[in-house]
Amino acid sequence: MADTERTRRTDGTEAGERTDAQGFDLDAYLKGIGWEGSRRADLATLRGVHWAHLRAVPFENLDSFGGTAPSRRPADLMAKLVHGRRGGYCFEQNTLLALALRALGFTVTTLGARVTLGASTVESRPRTHMALRVEIPGDPRPYLADVGFGSLGGPAEPIPLATGEESRHRGRRHRLVHLPHDGPLELWALQAYATNSAEAGYGPGDTPGDAPGDRWTSQYAFTLDPFEPVDAEVSNWYVATHPHSPFVHRPFAQRTVSDGHHLSLDARHLVETHPDRTVTERDLADETELRRVLDERFGIIAPEGLALLPVAG
Repeated sequence: MADTERTRRTDGTEAGERTDAQGFDLDAYLKGIGWEGSRRADLATLRGVHWAHLRAVPFENLDSFGGTAPSRRPADLMAKLVHGRRGGYCFEQNTLLALALRALGFTVTTLGARVTLGASTVESRPRTHMALRVEIPGDPRPYLADVGFGSLGGPAEPIPLATGEESRHRGRRHRLVHLPHDGPLELWALQAYATNSAEAGYGPGDTPGDAPGDRWTSQYAFTLDPFEPVDAEVSNWYVATHPHSPFVHRPFAQRTVSDGHHLSLDARHLVETHPDRTVTERDLADETELRRVLDERFGIIAPEGLALLPVAG
């Protein structure tokens, strides 16, 4: 195919074109996430908007579980994540946050990452996660922002894009390290502090923590080359439709309730992590209870006609 030709994407835009802000409404977005603070492009605003978004917009995969790749068009993101009592996963969440941060005056570069939690090597996983590199006017340090990882392993607030620093925000501890690899660019890894290593999972480059049984565990790895919209579209399609993707087989939902308080749903299994780090777990009884919990605890109205659990019989 000639270089000048383009192919239509599943969301109606053309492959190769940059996702613009048409259809994005900054006022409605900020109102939707409950942010009433400053709109200056500074660190306080970046932290505040990041935390407000994380609390307001749940993580979920109901589109891909229902058989469709979610749209990343700004108008569709507004309709679903801001106005629609729905959530989304990283390609939706961080695209929406990037639109907001650019509208506020920040410089944002999207990054592609390999989820390393539970992996034997970095190279064994494709780039199926998207995060953001954010620059603040007048601040020489860039920041890693990410509202789309879902779990407690993701950052509650942006963290400086630098090694050798530990960030403690909202009951979470994170740091960035460099991992060895064969490529020409430095390989960064986001690590989260796990106080119960038996439940946290393992990742390449994990190191012991401060106490026996604790450790720093790698969540995902990335380089700083830009992850263009067309790259994100391919990864979005893969995650939402590939038969090996867990997102096509069962529903997932995550919600950050407050500092240290987190909800996680895997099919019918509900896990609640409390601020004191105690954990309660139970299996939901049936489809009716699952829909009620999604509504009342996660703020998600599941699509009508979508069977969330297998029908017995």
